[in-house]
Amino acid sequence: MKKVILIDDEPLARLLLREYLEKYESVEVVAECNDGFEGAKAIAQLHPDLIFLDIQMPKINGFEMLEILQEYPSVIFTTAYDEFALKAFEANALDYLLKPFSQQRFDLAMQKWLANPAVSSEKTENIAEITGKQPDEHLRIVIKDGTEIRIIPTAEVEYLEAYDDYVKIHHKGKTHLKKKTMNYFEKTLDSRQFIRIHRSYIMNINELTKIESFEKNSYLAILRSGARLPISRTAYAPLKEMLGI
Repeated sequence: MKKVILIDDEPLARLLLREYLEKYESVEVVAECNDGFEGAKAIAQLHPDLIFLDIQMPKINGFEMLEILQEYPSVIFTTAYDEFALKAFEANALDYLLKPFSQQRFDLAMQKWLANPAVSSEKTENIAEITGKQPDEHLRIVIKDGTEIRIIPTAEVEYLEAYDDYVKIHHKGKTHLKKKTMNYFEKTLDSRQFIRIHRSYIMNINELTKIESFEKNSYLAILRSGARLPISRTAYAPLKEMLGI
């Protein structure tokens, strides 16, 4: 028996999915979740083969939820907003159902999955490589911290640091790892508040207290926390322009 989880903040949407799934005797709905937090927890506990996932939900959106998973079931996105269609397929979604959808359209998505569920699951794992802005993404960073999920407002981030295949998020004296790239954050974060001062550092301009000379034609950014970050030669002029000096 294949296990399915429904993740959608609309009860009627979950009810419709249940009705459409009744004809499939080889699958069982093992959980229904109202938001991404519940969804991530249910996936970790129940190990589903397939999830139906809404994109716009309270707390964290569908894309953000997928980023923090440790395992990757197949995913079929369901949403009322077709503006996310391209992004969904960039996420290697198995399929994308635009609400309201018919039983016939639903069956097409199910047939895709039943034809090769293993390949579908592998595609979902590529979600961590998505680039481009998602709803409210420039305002927050979602972090998996052990068994907990944290939402860090970007306004509170001191700076970001490259760390192998991850990025270190420095926040209130602590560091958190996010499996993204520096280029991703450079494109996503508000350019009025964050500036890349070095290939390994992106700084919150509001945390800067002063700029010190270091060596010949070299400078350091001194932050309120006491952190001392190198400023590359190419970043020095854009930083001065941002500061109006």
